[in-house]
Amino acid sequence: MHSYKMMKQPKMDYKKTSRYVVLGILFFLPVAFLLFLYPATHNYTPLEIVNSNVPDPGQMEGIFNNKVVLKDHITILGFIGNNPERHLVQLSNLKELVYDKFKGFKKFQIVVLAPKGTENILKRLKSEISSYEDLKFWHFITGKPEAISNLYKSLKSTNSLDNEFGSDNVFIIDKELNQRGRLDDRNDNEIEKNIAVYGLYSYNCIEVAEIKNKMNDDLRILFTEYRQKRKGNFNSDIRRAEDLKEQIN
Repeated sequence: MHSYKMMKQPKMDYKKTSRYVVLGILFFLPVAFLLFLYPATHNYTPLEIVNSNVPDPGQMEGIFNNKVVLKDHITILGFIGNNPERHLVQLSNLKELVYDKFKGFKKFQIVVLAPKGTENILKRLKSEISSYEDLKFWHFITGKPEAISNLYKSLKSTNSLDNEFGSDNVFIIDKELNQRGRLDDRNDNEIEKNIAVYGLYSYNCIEVAEIKNKMNDDLRILFTEYRQKRKGNFNSDIRRAEDLKEQIN
């Protein structure tokens, strides 16, 4: 009987050891994963400044009697022209894919411009895209077509406003009135083939893939930058358009 007990003991020790190994893996795996992510949050590439000194359209008339300014806000800036209803798809994509994701972030807003005379259409559009939700961080503002055109021309873009003063593209403007984007938007394959450098200065809101894969990623990077600045952890220089010119020359 005594020898039988001695033979069973190693099996019990093996089960106990296996249990501890499994528990150890379950405990340390999440920790290792977090440690893996930690450097990425502190050594990322900031979203680049593609243009500076963007004019603040704060003097333009807000159709809801609100004071709309870009300064000290992270702004998505859009232009929907004399025929706003033609841009319903653009606005709906902005609402569902961008506004709903980032509306909880401090100082985030969407500002959409249209010429004077479109106020009633804009109110109807806002009601249509709101889905009974209060869009308090979404502003429609109207102004003279010349002022809207001048504001658009002050932005860096590869596209022009259409004949109705509208565009499917939107822009990211930071708190210091810098336009943010990508100085080099080439993918790895294009870099390998030595394709000429091209940037990404605005985001096409008709293209869902561009919103999800580029615009939302760029916004997250920008919010991370400001969060780290508040904590005093941000110490990386932001590349500007001038830096790219120096590299090319």
